[in-house]
Amino acid sequence: MYQVCVYAICKNEAKFVERFMDSAAEADTVCVLDTGSDDDTVERLRARGAVVEQKKIVPWRFDAARNESLALIPAAADICCCVDLDEQFRPGWRNALERAWKSDTTRARYRYTWSFLPDGREGHVFWPDKIHKNGVYRWTRPVHEVLEYTGGGTERIVTARGVQLDHHPDETKSRGQYLPLLELAVAEDPSDDRSSHYLGREYMYRGEWEKAIRELKRHLSLPRATWADERAASMRFIARCYRRLGRDDAAAAWYHRAIGEAPHLREPYVDYAALLYDHQNWPGVVYFAGCAAAIAERPATYITEGYAWGSLPWDYLSIGWWHLGQYRKAADACGRALSFEPENERLRENLALFGEKIKSLAG
Repeated sequence: MYQVCVYAICKNEAKFVERFMDSAAEADTVCVLDTGSDDDTVERLRARGAVVEQKKIVPWRFDAARNESLALIPAAADICCCVDLDEQFRPGWRNALERAWKSDTTRARYRYTWSFLPDGREGHVFWPDKIHKNGVYRWTRPVHEVLEYTGGGTERIVTARGVQLDHHPDETKSRGQYLPLLELAVAEDPSDDRSSHYLGREYMYRGEWEKAIRELKRHLSLPRATWADERAASMRFIARCYRRLGRDDAAAAWYHRAIGEAPHLREPYVDYAALLYDHQNWPGVVYFAGCAAAIAERPATYITEGYAWGSLPWDYLSIGWWHLGQYRKAADACGRALSFEPENERLRENLALFGEKIKSLAG
């Protein structure tokens, strides 16, 4: 039996307290660093049994706050679970974690649903590793912070199957602080590939297309930028920016590069199929959407995007086959798309249209 502690940082998150504490109830201890709430977050947490300390972090950076929260964890704790208040474990997580944890384990991966679609289906899913052994880690980087191992020997990472964490964020919260912190992270370590990738992505999110292209290309030039999945994501984002700049020729070239970099990922194929769809290149749509659909296993990395793992590849495939006069193939692909979204009226209408066409040709 291990001693398990859930720890977190928060500010003005009173609306999440009950749900968070319910999900953390399987832990022995819950420790929270409040960084300046002016609502009743602290009172609510303490009323539910959490150990809460308050400290303002000036200047603000996430790694400094996380490291302060580490100091709240009891020395007797064996396993530490870093969770935000807008995240909730599903019941049974502790037993699943203890089954996976070994005497020499230092960190555990678990399944994480970062986003949900409007109909409740999962969107972005990956396997992070923010569950760790006590006393042998510290947090680093001003934003998109990561754990750095400080113990002796080598890390021992296990996959804790059955541990599921769900993210239900406050969509009204601004992400405005992310950009200056990412720019700080890159200034502190220009050679850090992950921070460069995140900064380029943030420029893209903000619609700063030229800045995004420059930084993402810089990411690809860094000696440490060797992970194919993340490199392919930078290439896709560059292509996405070129599309917004009206340069589909350049976008197509970058999509090709992304596919070549990581042919095991669906996302580059789906994105390129979308470009070809807009240009009514139906043979291309069928080929690249088909390549995406043929990839059956979703990778466990954060790089995957929900849209590529739902109805979209099959939807593109069905429309491509329709325009090529392959009506049975169009109907089959539309049926697969509809299995992901059974209430989608457009897909229903398409499937009916395909069926009528097949009948008319048979008659």
